[in-house]
Amino acid sequence: MKHGILVTVMVGLVSGLAQAGGAQGERSEGMLDVNGARIHYVSQGSGTPILLIHGYPLSGELFARNRDALAAAGYRVITIDLRGFGQSSAPAGDPGSLSTYAKDALAVLDQLNVPRAIIGGMSMGGPITFELWRTAPERFLGMILINTLANPAGIVEQNIWKGMAQKASTFGPQSLAPELLKDMLTGETRVRRPADAAFLTGIVSQASVAGDVAGANVLATRPDSIPTLKTITVPTLILEGLEDTVYPPEFSQKMQQNIAGSKLVIVPGTAHAAIFEKADAMNAAIIAWAKTIR
Repeated sequence: MKHGILVTVMVGLVSGLAQAGGAQGERSEGMLDVNGARIHYVSQGSGTPILLIHGYPLSGELFARNRDALAAAGYRVITIDLRGFGQSSAPAGDPGSLSTYAKDALAVLDQLNVPRAIIGGMSMGGPITFELWRTAPERFLGMILINTLANPAGIVEQNIWKGMAQKASTFGPQSLAPELLKDMLTGETRVRRPADAAFLTGIVSQASVAGDVAGANVLATRPDSIPTLKTITVPTLILEGLEDTVYPPEFSQKMQQNIAGSKLVIVPGTAHAAIFEKADAMNAAIIAWAKTIR
């Protein structure tokens, strides 16, 4: 692999920091009135802000295993539940769109008095991050792209997301968990760590039907962000799971080749929810990279 880095990260130091009493710093959590929606957020730690945007149909709790370690390393970690997901709600007239998700994220940063941040997105959070870059590049200190891609959805993928929306509408948000968990976690994790699958199932079940439908439409109709890649001028970290079958490593390699100076880290033994499944390795990669940002 010419540009990428295949790693098995040693994480004892990071884990020890995360477990140290009081090392995680300040934590605040609440609801913010944002663009007609009620957005749930968590802010933990102090220092350079890192905003993390979850994928479909999850919530900010996807990053529950990342907050402590990153806060202990000197960062302020901010996670949000996109409108219609997790604890956030949305007006019936605007359950969610790529533009709205991006505007919501900027409004949260404004209300938390964060002028600039490292901004990262997992899966659907990637297209949202690209939209944020196109809208407000001055708000970025750096960018993290997690198990995502810049390509638009092809015909097959478009119909997969349409099917997800129809299933959520017919059988409820919880019905999406069996469809998604087989790709979010490796078979080994699902068998040996059933609590991980149960945790993600609970997050999926929290979403609203309107949120599921809106998010599926965003994924099906997302724009081609490949031209955007060459405009990115901030330090960029691309994180990928070697066994990701939703957006495989080839997509991450393509992004790395098109973003000048970007770094690619591929973690073995993990699938689409790599940031949760192998959180220690992902945390170590983020911390090592973020230290280079001035």
